[in-house]
Amino acid sequence: MSTKTWRLAPGSRIKLKDADAARTPGIGNKDEAEKRLEVNREKLGELQYRLWAEGRRSLLIVLQGTDTSGKDGVIRHVMTGMNPSGCRVTSFKKPSEEESDRDFLWRIHKAVPARGEVGVFNRSHYEDVLVARVQGLVPAAVWRARYDQINEFEELLVESGTTIIKCFLHISKAEQKERLLARLNDPAKNWKFNAGDIEERKRWPQYVKAYEDALARCGTATAPWHVIPSDRKWYRNWAVSELMVRALEAMAPRPPAGKLKASQFFIGD
Repeated sequence: MSTKTWRLAPGSRIKLKDADAARTPGIGNKDEAEKRLEVNREKLGELQYRLWAEGRRSLLIVLQGTDTSGKDGVIRHVMTGMNPSGCRVTSFKKPSEEESDRDFLWRIHKAVPARGEVGVFNRSHYEDVLVARVQGLVPAAVWRARYDQINEFEELLVESGTTIIKCFLHISKAEQKERLLARLNDPAKNWKFNAGDIEERKRWPQYVKAYEDALARCGTATAPWHVIPSDRKWYRNWAVSELMVRALEAMAPRPPAGKLKASQFFIGD
């Protein structure tokens, strides 16, 4: 299946209320998705090894979505096939005092993957045109200017050898309610429930509009957005793994050729 199924054409707009978050194109059922996810995990392990050995380029996965959309779930189920020494996950929460005293991209740039690495952003620089906008943390003139600043930043990363995969994990409002209730009612998940999530849910229309604008304004040819239907967790996980495998295969990383020959050495008992 082509990853164009999820890719949003650069500059185009999407109405999220019209996008079916429960659809599962390319996969028949949960069992099939889990089998194909396992195959992709094995591929990711091999491709990551080659990327690390090559040491010239990097891969960055940006995971964005409303509360309960499954950012942690993707990390838990998809990234497990990779070597932790070459895969770094960064979760962006409320900026610290040190971060707040600098430009909004300062903490982001510090976390981009080095050559040979895979980096995963759990939330990202897009919080500064989402939360900052909806909650009124900065003037409108400030967050509006950030769209172009983000595009220029991502272009710099791509030109420096970083391939960027941006995923918007799209869930319906009804599915979010079910997941919040599950957190509240399940003792094993209760620790994840945050009363603030209820207040944020009241701003659902504002967040939808903010996401639609971010997807339209910051989808470029070098760093397009992918809208992943995420009401079905098993589909979401497979789709992200498929994007990663396809991206790494397109990069075709190759370990450097060895300069030494076995005949040159004798390893004793």
